[in-house]
Amino acid sequence: MEKHPDQGSTGYVFVLASVAALGGLLFGYDTAVISGAIGYLSDYFGLDAPMRGWAASSALIGCIAGACFAGVLSDWLGRKKVLILSAVLFTVSAVLSGVPQNLTQFAIARIIGGFGVGAASMLSPLYIAEVAPASIRGRLVSLNQLTIVGGMLVVYFVNALIARYGMAADGEAWNVAWGWRWMFVSETLPAVLFFVLLFFVPESPRWLIKNRQRNAAFATLARVNGAVRAEAEVTEITEAVAREDTSMRQLFQPGLRIALLVGVALAILQQVTGINVVLYYAPEIFKSVGRAADTAIYQTVIVGLVNVSFTLVAIWVVDRVGRKPLLLAASAGMGLSLAALGLAFRFERFEGPLVLFLVLAYVASFAVAMGPVVWVVLSEIFPTRVRGTAMSIATVCLWIACYAVSQTFPWLLETFAGNSFFLYAVMCAVCFIFVWFCVPRTEGKTLEEIERHWT
Repeated sequence: MEKHPDQGSTGYVFVLASVAALGGLLFGYDTAVISGAIGYLSDYFGLDAPMRGWAASSALIGCIAGACFAGVLSDWLGRKKVLILSAVLFTVSAVLSGVPQNLTQFAIARIIGGFGVGAASMLSPLYIAEVAPASIRGRLVSLNQLTIVGGMLVVYFVNALIARYGMAADGEAWNVAWGWRWMFVSETLPAVLFFVLLFFVPESPRWLIKNRQRNAAFATLARVNGAVRAEAEVTEITEAVAREDTSMRQLFQPGLRIALLVGVALAILQQVTGINVVLYYAPEIFKSVGRAADTAIYQTVIVGLVNVSFTLVAIWVVDRVGRKPLLLAASAGMGLSLAALGLAFRFERFEGPLVLFLVLAYVASFAVAMGPVVWVVLSEIFPTRVRGTAMSIATVCLWIACYAVSQTFPWLLETFAGNSFFLYAVMCAVCFIFVWFCVPRTEGKTLEEIERHWT
């Protein structure tokens, strides 16, 4: 571990960021575990299309509530304590999701986990941003997005292994009776690890200063940045906290109101362009073109690998290419992929490899921009004094949009079949137009320069 008395320890801050980013891994794990389980779960409970939508999206009710209350709770109890609470909720949900006797019990268990997801989706990147030095803050915050898609990839592998074991043991019947239960219970391992490791990280220095614990904040910042820089940073944070007393009122001033609308629109567009349709229902999409259940789940693993790979590409190119060009390219790539997928279904030209290719092209386009870059833009377009409040509002809107998309897709697929993909292609076109006309270039600009764009 790299340590310098006057410069702090880059290794130490990386450890803090990595522990917090486990919240992102659980976020990805919890939201994607349903992809491998939904088919078997539906057979077990005899679910129709609306009930399948409810089974898949019930966790999002908790996500909305968790995102609503996480900011208030973390201001009261501290970032660390609420992250610990989220780890407990993840664990409880994982166990209860594996033992339900009916759909209502399952939905309640998933909603409990959703509270944890909603809290972690806000607080993991927030904690990282509040402990990281400015020079590497962007890369460390991006680590959270990487662990989200990494968590999805891990659970795709876990689902595939469980499904393979079930097919070898007793065919489809074992997976319908037991396989989907073990898929959910498997989340207890990373959840317990997250819970334990959180006890070894300090509270956010920003929260400590806000609650008049200056010495404790200085001790953490000194380990991160060195004593000299820590003293200056404590002063800067103290001044920023003082300015935040009026953040809610300032957020709705004419210029910043436009910034809020742009941020909320980006958050909603990230979801209504259909990403969670693909991530939650990928095995069902593959099965609809004649793939066997276990083969469909293995193809979903490939989707996860592409998601992780192109998220790494995004982290590498976001400062080189720029946010807006990446968002435009991603919107175009996603829209074309979905339109082609819709045409393949409409004219019954779908072959397994073709559908897999189009799904992968869509996921790659999303991962290189709409996933990580939207969060980068949201963290930049708001001035520091209103960023927390604005991010909370945008996150709640994102989860509401995510719930609406996940709840309606099974019905759309059953009613309109492949034509439903055209709807999401149209939303990608809307996203392209919106980014072109409304989203500013932010790379290379100071926060003050970005703020002047709105005022």
